Amino acid sequence: MLLTAAVSGFYFSHPESRYFGVGKVTLDQVEDYAKRRGVSLAQAERDLVM
Repeated sequence: MLLTAAVSGFYFSHPESRYFGVGKVTLDQVEDYAKRRGVSLAQAERDLVM
């Protein structure tokens, strides 16, 4: 199974469930991610497919 092409898991629903959207990743988030992983900004951007 390729991670970019497949999703698997257990899905549960409830009539009172509320769903939300997640916004786009901003540059400051990418910079923080790169710093925490110890990789370059360019590598973090590639990892996150920006």
